[in-house]
Amino acid sequence: MSRKLEIRIGAAADALDRFEAAWNRVQESRAMRPLEILSFADLPLLLRTLSPARWTLLQKLHADGAVSIYELAKRLERDYKNVHTDVTQLAGSGLVERRSDGLVAVVWDLLRAEFKL
Repeated sequence: MSRKLEIRIGAAADALDRFEAAWNRVQESRAMRPLEILSFADLPLLLRTLSPARWTLLQKLHADGAVSIYELAKRLERDYKNVHTDVTQLAGSGLVERRSDGLVAVVWDLLRAEFKL
């Protein structure tokens, strides 16, 4: 089964609205569908978090599967420290998963972005 992550730009109130809607669905015993959403306050923050180098890192990690940060840096032909920093930032956002065996992986098959003007 493919895992999808929705990326949105919006205020914190948007997330609270989604929480309230989910709460109401549970209270009314209606079916829940899980949503996996990553929200950013604004476009500049999104672009800083998901820079071109980090996008390339995500693509490589998704294509190759779980690897160590050292191995990922070698495959990307980038400095280890910079790749480590990027992985740390992406893991903090939930875009990369750090596994207990020390490897990092991308668990998402699809990232869908939604931007409201």
